[in-house]
Amino acid sequence: MRTTLCLGGLALLFLAAVGASIDFLVLDRVQAQVFRETQRVAANWLGSLEPGKVPPPVAKSGVYLIQLVDSRGRVVTASTAAAGRPALSGLRPPLDDRMQDRKECPARGSCLMLAAIRVGPLETREIWHGEPHFVYAGRPEPPILATHRLEVVTAAGVVLAAALFAWANWSVAGRSLSRVEAIRATMAEITGSDLSLRVQEPPGHSEYTLLARTANRTLARLEEAVNQQRRFASTTSHELRTPLTGLRTRLEEAMLYPEDVDPRETIRDALSVTHRLETIVDDLLVLARLRDGDPAAHELIDIGALVREEGAALGGAVPVHVLACRDVYVLGNRIQLIRVVDNLLANARRHARRSVEITAARTADLAVVTVSDDGDGVAPEDRERVFERFVRLDEGRHKEPGGTGLGLAISRDIALAHNGTLEIEDSPRGARFVLRLPLTETNKRPSGPGTPQPATRTPSIEEPS
Repeated sequence: MRTTLCLGGLALLFLAAVGASIDFLVLDRVQAQVFRETQRVAANWLGSLEPGKVPPPVAKSGVYLIQLVDSRGRVVTASTAAAGRPALSGLRPPLDDRMQDRKECPARGSCLMLAAIRVGPLETREIWHGEPHFVYAGRPEPPILATHRLEVVTAAGVVLAAALFAWANWSVAGRSLSRVEAIRATMAEITGSDLSLRVQEPPGHSEYTLLARTANRTLARLEEAVNQQRRFASTTSHELRTPLTGLRTRLEEAMLYPEDVDPRETIRDALSVTHRLETIVDDLLVLARLRDGDPAAHELIDIGALVREEGAALGGAVPVHVLACRDVYVLGNRIQLIRVVDNLLANARRHARRSVEITAARTADLAVVTVSDDGDGVAPEDRERVFERFVRLDEGRHKEPGGTGLGLAISRDIALAHNGTLEIEDSPRGARFVLRLPLTETNKRPSGPGTPQPATRTPSIEEPS
C-alpha cells in the first residue's frame, strides 16, 4: 500500500508537470499561428492600397474580419463579415511599433484575436494627406483557446495514467509479496516438534527463489541441529543413567544388607563411578564450549616441539616413536592441541600391538600430524562413526571398559575450531589418524625436509619431509 501510494503520487506529480507543459506548448503554438495568419492577411491587403484606390478587403485563411479605420475610429472600408460593425479594436499602434497583436473580448460574444497595423507614413501622406489609418484583421478565438477542453482532457489523462501506474504497481507488488507471504506462512507453521516443512521454491533464479532456497537450507540445518541435540540428549542420558543405576544399586545393597556388603569396597566402587561421571561431565562441557564457538586464546605454537614433548612424556608398555620437524608453527590454543595429541596417542596405544608412530611435518600451507598404530585398524564404514559422541567400537569397549567415547569427538571439534581437519586415512597396517592445521603466514612457504627430532631411537622410521 505504501509503495503504491508513493508511486501513484510521484506519477501524478510527474505527469501533471508533463501535461501542463504540453498544454502550454500547444496553446502557445495555436495562438502564435492565429496571430501570424492575421498579420499576414492584414499586411497583404495593406500592400494592395494605392492613391485614389482602396479596394475592399477579401477574407483569406479563415481571417474574415478585416477593417480599415481612420484616426477618429470610423470604419473606412471592411470585409463582408466586418461590414456594419464598429471598429474591431481601439488599439492604435505607434510609428515605432506599427504591428501589434491583441485579443479583444467584448461584453457579449466570443473573443477576437486580431492584428493591428498602422498604415505606413508614405501611404498615409499620399492617400489620406497625413491622417493616420489603421488596419485590423482578426478572427474569433479558436475553441481550443476559448474553452478549457484541452486542460480537462489532459487532467483526465494524467489522473488515468497515474491510476494505471498505481494499479500496475499494486498488481506486481502483490504478486511479488505473495511469494514472501507464502514463505512467511510456511515458516509460521514450523514448530520445534516438526521441522520437516519446507518452503516452496519459485521457478527461476529471482531473489524470491534465492530467499526460499536459503530458508530451506536454514531449515535443513536447523532440523539437523535439533536432531543432533535430540540424539545427544538421548545418548547422554543413557551413558549417565548406566553408571548412576549401578551406583544406586550398590548403595542400596549396602543399606539393605550391611552384614553381607563390604563398606570399603562399596565406597571404592562409588568413587570409581563418580570419577567416571565426572569425566563424562567434563568432556561434555568441553564439547559444549567447542560447539558453541567460545573463543580461546591463541598463540604461536611449534607443533613439532609440542609433539616431541607429548610423545617423550608418555611411558608404558607400548613405545611411541616420534619424528617431528622443527619450526612447524601454527596459531592455536596449546591446552586444546595437547589434548588432541594426547587423545590420539592414547587411542593408538590402546589398539596397538607393538608400537605407535607419531610424526609432525609441513606441506606448502599445512602442518600435518600423523598418528599410526599397528593394530587391527578401523573399517572404512566406521571411520566417520568413531568421531561421533559416545560411539565406541566393540574392540574399544573390550580394551577400555571405562572409556567415555568422547575423546575423538572432542579432538575433531578442536581441529575444526582451529580451521583444520582430523580424519582417518588408509594405512598398510593398523589405523592412521591425520591432523591437518593451517600454518602461520610466515611459515607458508615450500621448504625442504625439516630436521626431525626423535624422542626415542627408531632407526627404521624414515624422516618426514
